[in-house]
Amino acid sequence: MPLEQLIKVRRSLHRIPELGFQEVKTQQFLLKYIGSLPQDFLEVKEWRTGLLVKVIGATPMKTIGYRTDIDGLPIEEETTYDFRSEHKGMMHACGHDFHMTIALGVLTHFATNQPNDNLLFIFQPAEEGPGGALPMLESEVFNEERPDMMVALHIAPNLPVGTIGIKEGLLFANTSELFIDLKGRGGHAAYPHEANDMVVAASHLVTQLQTIVSRNMDPLDSAVVTIGKITGGTKQNIIAENARIEGTIRTLSPQAMNIVKKRIEALVSGIEKGFECQAQIDYGANYYQVNNDAKLTHEFCEYVKKNKPQFSVLKVDKAMTGEDFGYFLKEIPGFMFWLGVETAYGLHHSKIEPKEEALEVATNVLIDYLTHKTT
Repeated sequence: MPLEQLIKVRRSLHRIPELGFQEVKTQQFLLKYIGSLPQDFLEVKEWRTGLLVKVIGATPMKTIGYRTDIDGLPIEEETTYDFRSEHKGMMHACGHDFHMTIALGVLTHFATNQPNDNLLFIFQPAEEGPGGALPMLESEVFNEERPDMMVALHIAPNLPVGTIGIKEGLLFANTSELFIDLKGRGGHAAYPHEANDMVVAASHLVTQLQTIVSRNMDPLDSAVVTIGKITGGTKQNIIAENARIEGTIRTLSPQAMNIVKKRIEALVSGIEKGFECQAQIDYGANYYQVNNDAKLTHEFCEYVKKNKPQFSVLKVDKAMTGEDFGYFLKEIPGFMFWLGVETAYGLHHSKIEPKEEALEVATNVLIDYLTHKTT
């Protein structure tokens, strides 16, 4: 697919971002586009708001999966584009419009150039939350077509166009949302002894949570506990009956995640006793680490270096970002790589404007690599 057509597809998708498991327009767009391709060896199956598109190989011995996420984010767009989001308060601010376009570009090639082995294009909903990878992985429709290996990419704002960032082993962290609700006894500000102040309880708890990493984790391990939001109370002269703490947990191992959560639960239990209140913890969406298969990752890097010398393959460090593609890699060997898109603003920023030339870079690399892997 030429760059001009890739750009057209990307801009169409950019206009219709939708939240997790609400990607109705997105699914319809994908179905219409895929339906316009030759259907001689394509099979399309729906899963909730996602799709599984199989390219039937000429002499299949294995199936290679390529996964793209399809949802947007609850962000009001502030780009300079004339093709900004048509959905108020929603935006493709994490590159999923890029990811889908690249998948469609690669699929377009193989719809007219039948591979020897099967290819499975996985259009997965709800990556940003509540998480679509795990339920899709466990679904009957996925397991009917379960691939033998899987590949995915993610745009990288900090890398130049033409650069692929990758590493063997751990690439992305384990992540968990964190919501803690505290309930006490409200009252008049002039009579604090008759109430039970949850603003004070929440303040104590936030301070204690910040000791987990510094005092309960092995210094040679890595973990992050960030509290990003606190809400409580109704008016300046009313003692707060309720308070809510919202944050995130990031670790570089599943074991560290378990340690952090156990310590959170112990501290919250102490707050309940010390402030005579009730507390409830909700860990929300949890994503498993992205751990690249060493052999497949090395083979991919060597293939690109040898056959696409115009592109730079850069070894990157692991990051505390989260991606639910990790659930697929937990059970199916494969890898994910960063795609350089060179933009001044980072992921999840309302002004992010990835360079569209990267669409052609990724599409060409993946067509060549998947052709190589299926022959």
